Amino acid sequence: MRTTVAIIGGGPAGLLLARLLHNAGIDTVTLEARDRVHVENRQRAGILEQGTVDALRSAGAGARMDREGLVHHGVELRFDGQGHRLDFPALTNGRSVMVYAQTEIVKDLIALHTEEGGPLLFEATVREVEGAATDRPIVHYTHQGKDQRLTCDYVIGCDGFHGVARRAIPESVRVTFERTYPYSWLGILADTPPVYDELIYAHSARGFALASMRTPTVSRLYLQVPNGTDPADWPDERIWDELDSRLALTDNPGWKLERGRISTKSVLPMRSSVTEPMRYGRVFLAGDAAHIVPPTGAKGLNLAASDVITLARALEHARDTGSAELLDAYSDTCLRRVWGAEHFSSTMTTALHQDPAHSPFDARLQLSRLRRLATSPHAAAELAENYTGLPISA
Repeated sequence: MRTTVAIIGGGPAGLLLARLLHNAGIDTVTLEARDRVHVENRQRAGILEQGTVDALRSAGAGARMDREGLVHHGVELRFDGQGHRLDFPALTNGRSVMVYAQTEIVKDLIALHTEEGGPLLFEATVREVEGAATDRPIVHYTHQGKDQRLTCDYVIGCDGFHGVARRAIPESVRVTFERTYPYSWLGILADTPPVYDELIYAHSARGFALASMRTPTVSRLYLQVPNGTDPADWPDERIWDELDSRLALTDNPGWKLERGRISTKSVLPMRSSVTEPMRYGRVFLAGDAAHIVPPTGAKGLNLAASDVITLARALEHARDTGSAELLDAYSDTCLRRVWGAEHFSSTMTTALHQDPAHSPFDARLQLSRLRRLATSPHAAAELAENYTGLPISA
């Protein structure tokens, strides 16, 4: 089989890129290792930056998002038993975020692609990328029990940190920068209305908590826990009790969460990772294949979207002008935004979590930083600008 762009990975990054290239008249083949049911039910991010929302609308994939998504105009920082709301539009000249689960984005994009796009092959396991440094790379994959070859002009790796595309960049060229945090998140989905109309990021002496949502009737909630925690050690009542403690308000001591059935429970390690460069020859990395951020700043899915938006523009420019200028600049262009998001995510993470190695002095510095965010319009604007999304470079 022959195509212009081979996309490895049928998650939101690969699917959005396929959609953008289809709209630009550039042919693609997308190879996804898992089956469709699995892909459409992977629980991941749910906070979309303004730029991601705009890109989905522009791609023709925003209709259901606009009907069912929840626009958020701010977040609440909660510490010392007090809540402090940050008003995003007031701080960013009108920008906001959207709560719309990754599972729903994937369903929308798959439906569009199945109806209008190029080949999208599920259960297609990529074994190797051959000839990354040539102008005709070949993707070797297995589909329906048969070994296949896909010849193309460009290979886009949207297949995650452990994917084949990342390994197509020689170890002598590839450099990975990493940080592992000394805590994890215990996350739950619960059949109960959200705690509040917007997200609550809570710092407490007992550890961090996040009150989020998926829909008006389903809450997404997180607790900071030690690394290596087994979800089975956290019965439902213990989780609800701990959330009550960490989200408590001093001016409303009787306040309690509305409890409901917990449908899923999992532990998410916290780490940061950036691989440089994001391009080698005709192989380009996007999303988790190139970078991972702790979820505190809600940047993972949004960084993946900005990567493929940048790449789609570069591929269209190369097709229209014959110039590889934007493709050659892809890695540097994306990495500037990636490192900005890594910095923001790290800052949010360290400001809100209890580090086991922290001294009482460190604890006071944390509270000082949070008070600054709650009282300084300049500090609040910096957070709001990053949270709603930095510009996606041309």
